[in-house]
Amino acid sequence: MRFILLLLVLAIATVLLNPFLQFWMMMIVIAVVSALSKVKPMAAFFAGGLGMGLVWLAMSMYLMMSTGSPLADRMGELMGIGNGIMLAGITSILGFLLGGFSALSGSTFRNIWRAKSKNIYRG
Repeated sequence: MRFILLLLVLAIATVLLNPFLQFWMMMIVIAVVSALSKVKPMAAFFAGGLGMGLVWLAMSMYLMMSTGSPLADRMGELMGIGNGIMLAGITSILGFLLGGFSALSGSTFRNIWRAKSKNIYRG
């Protein structure tokens, strides 16, 4: 349940804040939100990655389809990728990695300050 909630919060935060913030500021927001949530690091990685990656894919596809501009295809050809759809896919993979690693950083940063057991023998 926490995973889905974190995924939704990060996706909504990306949709609302990404037009106003640069990508590295958005990574800080994702890290802070995942640090405040009590989600395990791997779940935080996938929630942050899916939240940011899917939003970046949806935004790039929406802009490509709504404007009808050949700019995405031309940029894909210029970069040697091929077409605009491949460029949107690579953009979403990049968003997945950026969101995932920033959420992982926030979650593991929270675990640094968590109280550890004093019993070294665990018995």
